[in-house]
Amino acid sequence: MVTTAVVIVALDTTVLNVAIPTILREFHTTLPSLQWVITGYALTFASLLIIGGRLGDLFGHRKMFIVGAGMFGVGSLIAAFAQGVPQLIIGEAIIEGMGASLMMPATLAILSTSFVGRERATAFGVWGAVGGASGALGPVVGGLLTSNFSWRWSFGINVIVTPLAIIGALVFMQPGERKREREPLDIQGALLIATGMFLLVFGLSEGAVYGWGTPLRDFQIGGATIWPASAPVSIVVAAFLLSAILLTSFVAVERSKERRKAAPLFEFGELRHRGFRYGLLVTVVMSLGQFGLSFVLPIFLQEGKHLSAQENGLWQLPLGLMVLVGAQVGSRISRRISILTVIRLGLLSAAIGFLYIAASLNADVTFLRLAPGMMLYGLGFGLSIAQLTNVVLSDVSPEKSGAAGGANNTARQVGFSIGIAIIGSLLSSRTVAGAVERIQASDSLSAPVQQEAIAAVRRGGVTFLPPANISANDGNVLRRLFVDSIASGARVPLLFAAGVIILSLGISTLIPNPAPHAPLDQVAVALGDEELAV
Repeated sequence: MVTTAVVIVALDTTVLNVAIPTILREFHTTLPSLQWVITGYALTFASLLIIGGRLGDLFGHRKMFIVGAGMFGVGSLIAAFAQGVPQLIIGEAIIEGMGASLMMPATLAILSTSFVGRERATAFGVWGAVGGASGALGPVVGGLLTSNFSWRWSFGINVIVTPLAIIGALVFMQPGERKREREPLDIQGALLIATGMFLLVFGLSEGAVYGWGTPLRDFQIGGATIWPASAPVSIVVAAFLLSAILLTSFVAVERSKERRKAAPLFEFGELRHRGFRYGLLVTVVMSLGQFGLSFVLPIFLQEGKHLSAQENGLWQLPLGLMVLVGAQVGSRISRRISILTVIRLGLLSAAIGFLYIAASLNADVTFLRLAPGMMLYGLGFGLSIAQLTNVVLSDVSPEKSGAAGGANNTARQVGFSIGIAIIGSLLSSRTVAGAVERIQASDSLSAPVQQEAIAAVRRGGVTFLPPANISANDGNVLRRLFVDSIASGARVPLLFAAGVIILSLGISTLIPNPAPHAPLDQVAVALGDEELAV
């Protein structure tokens, strides 16, 4: 039942990527709006992950697993029948994210209490392998479902599986014992970081829509104007300022609680360990870019190359398979060379893969041309991610390794959320700007056609289609110009992703070499975290 939970949560992180272009067209929405389905899930997951683990300690991990699985199923049902982006956000980003934050810590705790010694390490290895395989197959499964049935079945499979997981938990899992001495939940800290991160990601995602400084349009919720376009500054500026205040307050509150030993959500005192401090920093920076390919490539392949969702998923299969190969190779060679060397080789391979793909993208790119870059990226990702988690936990005391593991997972999800916001914004803005420039410079298009096409580009963004009332020849010209524009637009976020991976490689030089053999519990947590990285 634990592996069932890992499968559905891992699939949920990747199965939807290939369906993004289809959903954009069906809901007649924009890429920045749909980004909130993905970043919202990661933010909810990250914000509540540590709280979910503590609730399990207080009320029993089996109970929290069942509650989380139930919420995950309900959220999937809402998302499966969604008629617009708001319902998707409620179902996927909020309710599923909350359910996952209860399920995943419970699975780790259940394995920890059910196995001992070498069996425990083996169990966590299976846990990570199942998650890795599920994440690798996510785009393929999503593509098959979207092309042959509907993208809604990407959520529908969760509705079928979660009741089986709940029944299995009731039958096979031991109830466990609740802690008699209850530590207080740091609700204040959770609210501060969740709200602060939400506002930060909102600003990064919506800056191009509402204006980075000067307001471009009214900000409305449910038809009511919350921030008018006549305001002195954009709502994005206000979001950034309030985010800075809340996140600074979070640091102050957590430090105060740590001094008073009042069970803070995050113990900043643990940052005195260089491996933990710089390992977390590398994790955040690396996460800014590591999901760039899985977000950018499906949109380019379907909107630029006009592949089906099924073909899209199959094109990405080498990447997922190489993640699994890299994880296994990294585990083996780390016995012969230092863990940090494995991590740096992985980061270097991922950066080269990004650069190769960015240089290869054009209207005529083939699967065979892209495959080497995807394989290099997948191999590097697999080499570095699990070993980096081991480094983060290596010099943290065993009794605090659980909280440190939660901080590591939270750091990854926060980096992922911010990275998707930046990458999505870059992809949209650069594609639109490039298309407008190419259309204006075209000698084969008349002025009226240019004006109509530019309006359609600005309205549709990455889902642009030539106006229906123009000639076939003009339509073909516009399609070619748009493919060139989305290819050049995709290069910018990929170069950004490569840049932050290279930056994380530089930061990794500040990490000291960890002890050759980390405590067993810490190794178990590190293996378990592989799933969250896929």
